Amino acid sequence: MKSTILPAPLKPGDLLRVIAPSGALREFDAFERSIEIWRSRGYCVEISPNIDQSWGYLADKDEIRRHQLAAAWHDPDCRGILCARGGFGSTRILESWDWHKNSTVPKWLIGFSDITALLWSLFNVGISSIHAPVLTTFANEPDWSRERLLNLVEGKQVEPLKGCGWGGGIATGILLPGNLTVATHLLGTPLQPDFEDVILAFEDVTEAPYRIDRMLTQWRLSGVLPNVRGIVLGGFTRCEPPANVPSFSVEEVLRDRLGDLGIPIVSDLPFGHGEQNAALPVGVQVILDGDQGILDVSPATITARAIL
Repeated sequence: MKSTILPAPLKPGDLLRVIAPSGALREFDAFERSIEIWRSRGYCVEISPNIDQSWGYLADKDEIRRHQLAAAWHDPDCRGILCARGGFGSTRILESWDWHKNSTVPKWLIGFSDITALLWSLFNVGISSIHAPVLTTFANEPDWSRERLLNLVEGKQVEPLKGCGWGGGIATGILLPGNLTVATHLLGTPLQPDFEDVILAFEDVTEAPYRIDRMLTQWRLSGVLPNVRGIVLGGFTRCEPPANVPSFSVEEVLRDRLGDLGIPIVSDLPFGHGEQNAALPVGVQVILDGDQGILDVSPATITARAIL
């Protein structure tokens, strides 16, 4: 079973760098409040220059966003990278990108939604990261969710998550969480991970049921699902069918496209674009109980090798 390098736990006083690798920053109030939460925990947070720029729907031109990522990743004093927001654009900066260029000590990279491409790209080279709120959403998370993220990156225990079990027994595997749309667009590209022994965790937002159906059908046709040990489903936020149009519900689509796989599946876990976005580590061993509806990502189940 594949394992990943777990960056060293963060501690107050560590330097964190803020980058905008995807869409243009728009929610400035929430962004600033989130930064203050990290600073109030004792972290030194530095914001990349000109982070409020935009180039169309992107935060800036590809080479500038790529430079932001490189500057943070290769900074020997930086211990973690906080992504400003999602949107679209992270896959563009992964063209001609090499995580190992100018070799550096791995550090935490934190984000979700469009940041999925960065998280999965890191997984491909054996480095763990955190699927968790970006800075435009972190301040609006409930207290338990904010504390969960901080505890994870600080190497502390977190509680198992409880959802709706679909059956299928218990599986142990490597957790690979992400946005369904972004992840689907990685299939068949050099960024596609090896799904052997993986437990997938998907969420999405503003995708009509027929589009969820189309993406899950692509996963079925891709031939990778027989390698997967289990599936976790988070929030599918604002994914209702259009009014006055014949449709399945998103719940019916998920059951139809995934329910016959014969593996543990748990739905309705509190992560994604909704009001709760529980932090999930990427590339660590977890236990999924499809009967009880539990995902256990406590440190006792993590076998990733930490750099001390």
